[in-house]
Amino acid sequence: MDRKELIREYKETHRPMGVFQIRNKVNQKVFVDSSLNVPGKINRHKFALNARSHASKTLQADWEKFGEDQFEFEVLEDVVPRESPDYDYKSDLEVLEDLWLEKLLPNGTRGYNEKKKTREERLRMIADNRRSQVS
Repeated sequence: MDRKELIREYKETHRPMGVFQIRNKVNQKVFVDSSLNVPGKINRHKFALNARSHASKTLQADWEKFGEDQFEFEVLEDVVPRESPDYDYKSDLEVLEDLWLEKLLPNGTRGYNEKKKTREERLRMIADNRRSQVS
């Protein structure tokens, strides 16, 4: 194969997609996330944690307290590529992530995720923002 064919083949190859968790082996707390490129997203989380800049301050604090070797990155559910090249996987991932968040409840004392806002809460925030912009 020539270089152009290899590049085209790489671009057409699906990365592993799905929902995964970062699990603290000491206290069993978890952080749930999803991605169209799970290995890449896991690398971003590791980089942020090692750079002391992760968005979850509680996960960051435990990472520093217990050390990297006390955390596991585990895929909870894979998304299998479909035949259609134009299929939108993002909506599937959002639903799957929501289902896993509902199942594991990884917030508060059980995990590192922030509780997601309900549809009504999000709509109220949008309305409040619009009102404040008009004022």
